[in-house]
Amino acid sequence: MGGKVFAPGSSAFSAVQAIEMVPGSHTMAALEAERAQLIAMTAAARTLTVVAKPKLASPAEVASASPSTGTGTSTGTGTGGGGIVYVTSTPPDPNTAQSIAYNLMASFGFDPKTYFGCLLDLWNRESGWRYDAENASGAYGIPQALPGSKMASAGADWATNPATQIKWGLGYIKGLYGNPCGAWAFEEANGYY
Repeated sequence: MGGKVFAPGSSAFSAVQAIEMVPGSHTMAALEAERAQLIAMTAAARTLTVVAKPKLASPAEVASASPSTGTGTSTGTGTGGGGIVYVTSTPPDPNTAQSIAYNLMASFGFDPKTYFGCLLDLWNRESGWRYDAENASGAYGIPQALPGSKMASAGADWATNPATQIKWGLGYIKGLYGNPCGAWAFEEANGYY
């Protein structure tokens, strides 16, 4: 073959022709295959049209579709009844009230991978996870116990210790709602739990 026809920079020169000129070049063949795949993917991406905003399940929908009996004994497979998929929560930053709660949940029978998202939303709304949060009605602490002194059943340091408040709050949630998603569903429907 003539060197002029296949010289780099000429219109007749291509990667395919270069590969053909180097017999047995597996590297060049792999690069050409990857290039072709990227071209196809780019073309496909340009044809994508978003027709609607994705609909995410609310924590209340997740709670109502929970396959567990409310005791937190779910297998954590990620799917619930009614086709709703649980959105798992990642562990929170260490040395935070959220981290304390995440680590205590299993001792109350709640799989944190399944239920922490609901607890996070619940106590974000109630107290912003502040141990000294207080509202006009007298509710106090992370779980917003009313009155706050009820948390003394979990420890004498209830007014200042996030861990004591979280233990009390998890016990309260388990006793009244079965699990944090049940409490969150009630909160969403009623504005309190």
